[in-house]
Amino acid sequence: MTKKLLYIGNKLSGKGNTVTSIETLGGFLESEGVVIYYASSKKNKIIRMLDMFFKTIKYSRKVDFVLIDTYSTINFWYALIISQTCRLLKVKYIPKLHGGNLPYRLEKSEFLSKLVFNNAYINIAPSKYLYDNFKKKGFEKLIYIPNTIELANYPFEKREYDFPRLLWVRSFSKIYNPLMALKVFEKVKQKYPNATLTMVGPRKDESNEEAILYSEKNKLNVEFTGKLTKKEWIDLSKKSNIFINTTHYDNTPISVIEAMALGLPVISTNVGGIPYLISHDENGFLVEDSDVDGMVKQIVTIIENSSRINDVTISARNFVSDFDWDKVKFLWFKLLNEQHNF
Repeated sequence: MTKKLLYIGNKLSGKGNTVTSIETLGGFLESEGVVIYYASSKKNKIIRMLDMFFKTIKYSRKVDFVLIDTYSTINFWYALIISQTCRLLKVKYIPKLHGGNLPYRLEKSEFLSKLVFNNAYINIAPSKYLYDNFKKKGFEKLIYIPNTIELANYPFEKREYDFPRLLWVRSFSKIYNPLMALKVFEKVKQKYPNATLTMVGPRKDESNEEAILYSEKNKLNVEFTGKLTKKEWIDLSKKSNIFINTTHYDNTPISVIEAMALGLPVISTNVGGIPYLISHDENGFLVEDSDVDGMVKQIVTIIENSSRINDVTISARNFVSDFDWDKVKFLWFKLLNEQHNF
């Protein structure tokens, strides 16, 4: 029997935002024959919430489950309203947990969090980090299904390490700390004048303007591409040789998984779920949050010890092979087709 889902999330790539799980996972599931209805692609937050609410009512008798992308900030309230609507309508709902700051939400909004997560059919943790944090808080309706990519779309490239050619891929938002990338690049150029930095991603807040202003003021000559399609930034990555991730907090970002799949050595801040993804000096490199000098040191280490970097990147590629859709899809099949009693 064909399963039918209503997928609740921010389907906003057509409005200039980055592609999120609702579009990637939704597309994967549709390719396997799952029927999916979506909400919402409305840009205005209030209209988007209303669209989610009314579509939940509309499709409540047509779907097997309502899948809800659940975040820690304003989108938490979407999840709260839709989950409680599902309870009233007696339809099974599944929160899919996102965002490295969700553990803080569990602390800050304990009662509301229990309303959402204890009454779910099941909660999906796409990282061991969130799985462990939810378990510690006593949530039992919980399974781990990792974020996923199609590994075949990410050709593994061997790199030349003549000088640093840095790549940063994320939305320009303060939580992702793009200014750190510029400060790192500024120091790297003192040692490697030919070094380059390419920053890929759409504007989310004023950190975009701050980054451009800092680059211009300090004559850094950074390439800001804006939002690119997946294929465009994968093609662009071929001219880079180090991927830097500067976030303040995080879960298991797809951009880091993709960089590991492409054979780019990754240097990331050691926050949230990142240490569940990267083992320092084994399949990538970790520095402390906002540690500019530490990240510069790791970049220099890669350039000056490039003979062993191939082992690191091969290890990274092998690690992220477990995120391939051809493996992950069977976890989804099991979830959607088995009757669970919790």
